[in-house]
Amino acid sequence: MSNVIALHPVPRIADPDTRIAALIACFAQHRRSEEDVFWLKENAELLNILDCTGAARWAGIGPRALLPHVEFYASAEARLAFFPQYYRFLLSMVLDLEDLGMPGETGARMAQSIAASAVPGAELSDLQRMEARRLLARRGVSGPADLGLEDRLRGFCARPGIFALPNKKAAYELTHIVFYLSEYGRRDPRLEPEALTSLHFAGNLAFLEQNSDLLAEVCIALRYAGELPPPLWTGWLSRETQLFHVETDPQGPLQDGYHDFLVCNWQLALAGEEPFRTPLESGRMRFDRSPRRMAPLRELSRALFAMKGRRSADWAVMRRRMEGALPPGVIDLLDLMARETAHFDAFFEGFARAGRA
Repeated sequence: MSNVIALHPVPRIADPDTRIAALIACFAQHRRSEEDVFWLKENAELLNILDCTGAARWAGIGPRALLPHVEFYASAEARLAFFPQYYRFLLSMVLDLEDLGMPGETGARMAQSIAASAVPGAELSDLQRMEARRLLARRGVSGPADLGLEDRLRGFCARPGIFALPNKKAAYELTHIVFYLSEYGRRDPRLEPEALTSLHFAGNLAFLEQNSDLLAEVCIALRYAGELPPPLWTGWLSRETQLFHVETDPQGPLQDGYHDFLVCNWQLALAGEEPFRTPLESGRMRFDRSPRRMAPLRELSRALFAMKGRRSADWAVMRRRMEGALPPGVIDLLDLMARETAHFDAFFEGFARAGRA
């Protein structure tokens, strides 16, 4: 026979406990050295997401899956004594390991030690002070007194105008404030209606940028605030999550989309779907998202800037004026957002900057 058909079998997707164990081992042992601060960052993010999504329940993970972190856990107090500047990473990892099934009471001792030191009080950022307070409270320990802290953070959130303009730093701070105020969905963050509007504005910008990392965080924050994100966003995120390419590559560069991969699967779990449903193998893995096909935010910003004094805060007016200046795909996306997302007209009014020509 001259015609041979090559069959490429789809890789088998293992059970959840096997997949999560492979993920933990990858970040703990195969991507970076423990002396690298980015090792702390990556592992703290993964363990936090596994704890927040209840992985001990849906994946059935326990002490066996956590074996790659046994040595870290045993040395955590010594690390804290020598590297107090990393106390939030170190305490977060220890608390999550214990809550995921690691036996021990190291977290309580570390929390007491940190509270007795001057380190939390030296934080310059309200966001970091709130994170420290939340971490210490997980073991019933009080941090430095700051009666106005939560009010200041809620005040920052309740300024939608900030989030109608591209500002990724502010947007990520917004989502993390909601994470900490809500204790990752364990209590009502008591946000003002304006703060919910801020989240919708930040989500609109992330969707226009096709930024799945930020949009996933916005959707998570909305859920923790008691509000469902638009199906337009969550449907797109589900598709993007399934399109991630995970490759076992012992020598490949690590500037990849690992954080995007983690938060997209976190969002999937909160939406009631099974997260991390992809072939995951023990060893060093890279996580790459699908290539972006267009940049609607850039195209829209360019067209608006070029219009100068002809800019209007009214989307219906601007749609007619910009129709010839924007690619059809961008117009279609904006029409979809106008129909299916909340506060779109108010968002566009701020984004258009009509009075600033």
